[in-house]
Amino acid sequence: MSDNNTHPFDRLTPDFIIDAVEAQGYLCDRRLLALNSYENRVYQVGIEDQTPIIAKFYRPERWSEQQIQEEHDFSFELAEQELPIVTPLAQDNTSLLQYDGFHLALFKRQGGHAPELDYQDNLTILGRLLARMHLIGSRVNFDHRPEITIQSYGMHSYEFLSSEFIPAELKLAYDSLCKDLLLNMEDVMQRSGRVHTLRVHGDCHAGNMLWRDDAPHFVDFDDARMAPAIQDLWMLLSGDRQQQSIQLKKILDGYLQFNDFNFSELQLIEVFRTLRIMYYSAWLARRWSDPAFPHSFPWFNTVRYWEEHILELREQLAALQEPALYPTV
Repeated sequence: MSDNNTHPFDRLTPDFIIDAVEAQGYLCDRRLLALNSYENRVYQVGIEDQTPIIAKFYRPERWSEQQIQEEHDFSFELAEQELPIVTPLAQDNTSLLQYDGFHLALFKRQGGHAPELDYQDNLTILGRLLARMHLIGSRVNFDHRPEITIQSYGMHSYEFLSSEFIPAELKLAYDSLCKDLLLNMEDVMQRSGRVHTLRVHGDCHAGNMLWRDDAPHFVDFDDARMAPAIQDLWMLLSGDRQQQSIQLKKILDGYLQFNDFNFSELQLIEVFRTLRIMYYSAWLARRWSDPAFPHSFPWFNTVRYWEEHILELREQLAALQEPALYPTV
């Protein structure tokens, strides 16, 4: 799809995007607006005499067709149970579209605003929604989408960064710290006992929600994977330990109205937080050849960045040794 000096997304010119959408039977009015997305490319596309639609072009070679289809099917399954999910538009029972080497999907434009997670009962409302989502997510497993594990998010991230990106003067400290982290996370996982994994949103933060009509609408299941339920809950927590404990209670107050919760999973909050920190840095590194990344993340891959990353991981090592976060009564 590209030579050595270009990136596949370089082909997404305005004419290419319009041609791709019109190939699906729409008549564009040539108004385009690039939306905030780095992993994929997402555009609002004007349609003649109709409401604009959203066109999502998937990053080549990230997900297979089967994995993307599982994302779509999961969102359809949730929407069929009347959960507020923005699903792909389907034509002739087909939601995963193709155009000139790209996988793409089209979506209805969804209005709304970013959620205020600490406002009144918003966390409790989210807890109810996630409980219903997890009930449906536990019915069957993903056949093609992977699981969030210490190996895939932790070990693989550490090995890649250590060999390719960590400055030489920091490598010894980084390697030693990551090995300690991996051992501590394995220990916490073993102490937590058998944990049930299910289909989860996987990237459940405020940026993937739009609040409308007193309810959150999830707009992106691109990172849906197999994981314990706590993966979708811990990402709603912020602030110091006391604040997170209060937030956790609000979430679980809503969650327990619709679903059971395995409280042993609370031990895993810092495990999954640590894995996300490690995976995020490796994600930036793996995408560094995409011109959008150096432009949007100019602070990445500097000595200062890696020094701060190591400090953050040291804080996580300490957090892994603390008692599990528990909801404030």
